[in-house]
Amino acid sequence: MSQRTERIAGEVRAVVGEVIARQEIKDSRVRGAGLITVTHVRLSGDLRHARVLFTVHDAGEAELERVREGLNHASGYFRAAIARRLRTKVTPGLTFEIDRVFEQASRVESLLREVGASAAAGQASGEGEADGDGDEDGGLAGRGK
Repeated sequence: MSQRTERIAGEVRAVVGEVIARQEIKDSRVRGAGLITVTHVRLSGDLRHARVLFTVHDAGEAELERVREGLNHASGYFRAAIARRLRTKVTPGLTFEIDRVFEQASRVESLLREVGASAAAGQASGEGEADGDGDEDGGLAGRGK
């Protein structure tokens, strides 16, 4: 992504975040959702299309889907707000998508905890001996360390 595209994507993210924070969207699917965070904007090279990734803190799958529908319904309002602020030749059309990165990170973290707990349990039961010959140095004694 070029520097210009990255800059404009950041500005689009800022405008969308401001509109949401100011509760300018009257749609009840968006307004009553809680804390909505715009996490990332992916802008096409020709600046005509933008995918806006968002998350809603402490929301279930059904609530996330309702918010996505509300945001997509208000995409024309967002586009007009972006056009007023950016003054570019082309204003991107917006598509809102749920950002799953936090769910994935949480899942990876829980899997790592499970692996760590099972490894600790294995070491506690004596499964963790290095080479089975009983010496602590892993069989390296007398090899000219």
